Amino acid sequence: MSNFLGGETPSHILPYKDIPEVDKSSIYLSDLSPRDKPWDNHRSNSDRVANHYRDDVIFAKYADKIDFCAQVLDFRLVPQEGEYKLKLDNARFCRVRHCPVCQWRRSRMWKAKAYKVLPSIVEAYPKYRWLFLTLTVRNCFISELRDTLQWMNQSWQRLIKRKKFPAVGWLRSTEVTRSKDNLAHPHFHCLLLVKPSYFSTGYMKQSDWSELWKSCLRVDYSPVIDIRSLKASSSPNDLVPEIIKYCVKESDLTVNREWFLELTQQMHKMRTIATGGVLKKYLKQLEQEPEDLIGKDENETKSEVDEGHLYFNWKYRDKRYKLKD
Repeated sequence: MSNFLGGETPSHILPYKDIPEVDKSSIYLSDLSPRDKPWDNHRSNSDRVANHYRDDVIFAKYADKIDFCAQVLDFRLVPQEGEYKLKLDNARFCRVRHCPVCQWRRSRMWKAKAYKVLPSIVEAYPKYRWLFLTLTVRNCFISELRDTLQWMNQSWQRLIKRKKFPAVGWLRSTEVTRSKDNLAHPHFHCLLLVKPSYFSTGYMKQSDWSELWKSCLRVDYSPVIDIRSLKASSSPNDLVPEIIKYCVKESDLTVNREWFLELTQQMHKMRTIATGGVLKKYLKQLEQEPEDLIGKDENETKSEVDEGHLYFNWKYRDKRYKLKD
């Protein structure tokens, strides 16, 4: 078994009791397990978001919640091929919508569910094809975001009722990005399931999709859209990272405080994932807040894998998780 302090495989670790006599207060999670470095990045951004909320009349309570989010990580030591790896066993999450840690964990859980269920959809509709559709509108002021998203949702409802709309099932996610001039750019990412006949009868070019979306939006300009089809041999799993990702990029959450506070107000209680058609019964869980943000394995017998625990505390000044003494 390798020594993670001096071996060639730093992602493999030893039980805490077997760590050589060194200054254990200097051991960080990302050094011990490089694959867990994202914890440092997301928790550091959570500090920035909490500072945005702090002292705000409306959202100060969010700062207090985020301050305590994932302050201590309890990792279980899991034996794997003669070595040990870390598996998150327990942590306290704030579940504030725009907390970077919770947003990251939420996205991971949604993706895990999608990866699990998509094979059963492919099995049920083996000859059907998949499209990846991106729908946009002109940028809006951040103060107009809520009205813009409601308008887009209404336009989407008109779209799926049109005879030209080819999908028999769909998954739609909402993303909002910030432009350089501080405008909001809301858009939809959509995974569409279409009949095999779509490419022979009823095929729509990109310009056709743009005209259809324009008609549903009821605007006098041609909106930018992007439409791509998966090869018959490709898996829809390849599109999951694009469909189910953060509603707002972490970089947009942390740069401009006033823009971010207005974003929080505008997106309060708005849904960002929707499903429909034949896919709804398979993917309905994606519309709900995941109960589990830790990611415990199903059917896992804890006694079979529990070889001890390591605890890591978040160090605000270091911006890293450090092994607890």
